Amino acid sequence: MDGTTTEKLKKEIIITGLGGQGIVLAGQVLGTAACLTDHRESTFTQSYGPESRGGSCSAQLIISDKPIHYPYVRNPDILVCMSQMGYEKYRHLLKDDAILIIDQDMVRSTDNAGGDVFPIPATRIAEELGRKMMANIVMLGFVTSITCAVSLNGMLASVADSVPKGTEEVNIAAFNKGYDFGQALLKARQKKAAAKKGAGS
Repeated sequence: MDGTTTEKLKKEIIITGLGGQGIVLAGQVLGTAACLTDHRESTFTQSYGPESRGGSCSAQLIISDKPIHYPYVRNPDILVCMSQMGYEKYRHLLKDDAILIIDQDMVRSTDNAGGDVFPIPATRIAEELGRKMMANIVMLGFVTSITCAVSLNGMLASVADSVPKGTEEVNIAAFNKGYDFGQALLKARQKKAAAKKGAGS
C-alpha cells in the first residue's frame, strides 16, 4: 500500500474488546480517517455490556464508496478482537473469506473460527513502549497494514487528531509499531507461499 489509496470495496468491520481498552476510540479513529481523509461513506455504532469498564464492548463500522443504506454490521469482512469475550461473541458472524485479527496474548482462536487469522501481541507491544493503554493504537496500525480498509495517511492524521494533546508523538510511534508488524507478517507469509509454490512446481 502506498499510503494514499485504499481498496475500492465495501467493508463491514467490528472491533471488540473490554471496556477500558479504548475500543470505541479505535472505531472513531478508523471512521474519521475513512470519511475526512479518504472521502468515503462511513457509519459508526457502539455497544457496551452491563458493566462499562471491564465489560464487553464493540465498535461497528461500515466503510464504502457508495451510500450506506443500513448502518449495522451483519457479517463482518474484518473482525478485530482484543478480548476472548468479544471473540466468542462475534466469531460466528464471520464470512468464510473474512479477516480475523486478534491480540494473540488476549485471544485464543479456534481452528473453526473461519476466515484468515492475523495475530499480533498488541498489548505486549504497548507495554514495551511503556503505555499499555496504547494497545488499541498499536492494533489500529496493524489493522491498517493488513486490511487496506483505510489509507495510511488518513489513519496517521486521524490518530494525531484524536489522542490527547501532548501524546501525539507516542501514539504515532505506537501506530507505526503495529503497522510495521503487519508489513513484516505479510512479507513473511508471501515468502512462505512463494517457497511452497516453488517446492510444488
